[in-house]
Amino acid sequence: MVYSKTKGLTLAELLLTAAIMAFVLCGLLILFVNCSFLNDANRNLVVAMTHIQYILEDIRNTDFTGLESTITTGSWDWNEGDIVSNNLISLPNEYIDTNVFQSGNPLGVSVMVTWQDRRGRDRSREIQTLITDY
Repeated sequence: MVYSKTKGLTLAELLLTAAIMAFVLCGLLILFVNCSFLNDANRNLVVAMTHIQYILEDIRNTDFTGLESTITTGSWDWNEGDIVSNNLISLPNEYIDTNVFQSGNPLGVSVMVTWQDRRGRDRSREIQTLITDY
């Protein structure tokens, strides 16, 4: 009987192992990139919602008489410069639009934030609420 005393892997086994490793690493890289995009999108959404809350709190701290006309004249329609001047972090091409959708008491207020994501697509988030002087 002849016994082979060679130890190690053949070339075919090494190539198969390298191919499997490359396939797994490509999958992990795609997963990492997608998670990075999702993280960025969620961060932008949180920032946009924070800006909406900031605007609504500012509106609620304003005297109710004349509030409708103040909103209609665009006091809370902000561009990137206005956002930064209020010590807030601005999103890319961000714009905040505040409107009245119901007159009287309660006053219906709508705040919409629009921005562009990392891929250049337009995104927006809107909140509608009722404000009263009671």
